[in-house]
Amino acid sequence: MFYCQHILGMGHLIRSIEIVKGLIPEFEICFINGGQVIDEFKFPQRIEVINIPAVKTDSEFQELMPVDPGLTMKEVEQNRKEILLNVCDHFRPDILIVELFPFGRKRFSFELIPLLEKAKTMGTKIVSSVRDIVVTKQNQKRHEAKVCRLINKYFDMLLIHGDPSFITLDLSFSRIKDLKCPVYYTGYVVQDSPSMRESSEVWGRKQPLILVSVGGGRFGHDLLESVAKTAPFLKHKIPHHIQVFTGPFCPQEVFDKLQQITSQQNNINVERYTSNLLDYMRQADLSIGMSGYNTTMNILSTGVKAMMMAFQGNNDKEQETRVKKLDYLGRVKMIDPENLQPEDFSQQIIDYLSQNPRELNLNLYGVNNTKNYLKLLAIHSNKLVHQA
Repeated sequence: MFYCQHILGMGHLIRSIEIVKGLIPEFEICFINGGQVIDEFKFPQRIEVINIPAVKTDSEFQELMPVDPGLTMKEVEQNRKEILLNVCDHFRPDILIVELFPFGRKRFSFELIPLLEKAKTMGTKIVSSVRDIVVTKQNQKRHEAKVCRLINKYFDMLLIHGDPSFITLDLSFSRIKDLKCPVYYTGYVVQDSPSMRESSEVWGRKQPLILVSVGGGRFGHDLLESVAKTAPFLKHKIPHHIQVFTGPFCPQEVFDKLQQITSQQNNINVERYTSNLLDYMRQADLSIGMSGYNTTMNILSTGVKAMMMAFQGNNDKEQETRVKKLDYLGRVKMIDPENLQPEDFSQQIIDYLSQNPRELNLNLYGVNNTKNYLKLLAIHSNKLVHQA
């Protein structure tokens, strides 16, 4: 049973589903999706998907709210908790994977603590699945004490989806040595590499491609607008075509404004979403976007040149930490939000296209390694049950 809650973007969902795809051959899986349903996003066929009443937030994480305006938050909380407990009763998982909690998602304790309690009484092994960098809090000392207490009370394993030769979890969580369960770095979770399967050849134009994307689309609007206004400056200087994906959660007024800005430009195209983003990235000369986990992994796995800007909302340093390190190592160019003036930005793009990024040797086998760690946990669990 795999619990995933995405509330702002869709990065947590994409990473979780990529892990699930790797587990399918050897595990029966029930996937709990607590975030807004994305119609164009296709779940793997061989899993059971439970879409519980969805919750989202604003870009500053100030307020949780139901996606369905006809429900109150109190009603949603009660419905979600009941569904989770009923699913756990029916599915009876050998392993429960909870994405991010307790390092994040504390506002979902109303449903997660009862779920963890039930799973524990059933003998289910409980795993926390986290990315390489977790969000720090204003009162970090109290936050870390609570994380340690919850991990040590409920969890049997912590899987960190990163490479310690690049970034270690203690950069954003100092008390990793106080955790009593086994802790493993899996390597980074990347999506299926197009080079390993037949490409859909989504890019049919003759011009070279600049790909622009901002994940789910609830933020990054200043970058999108800058690119839209930069297109005329690039038109007569380089032969590239610019393909923009705003993300499925991009507000309609932002999307309409981008369409209006680019309506008379034949070197740029603006769309909401594609399920083939990795194929576009593989064929691109340059990727411009936010520095979220999944976009970064796509860049590393495809080898594309990249200019990346960090999300700064809610005092969140996750994206900034990662992209600063990549910029320092010469793999990507970090975009300063203060340098988005179109004429200057166009010159930055032209200059960077002439450079060659440095190759990095990072562990990108997070999916397979996660599967192996979970298999060992399941085997150990079954042995214990058998011995009892």
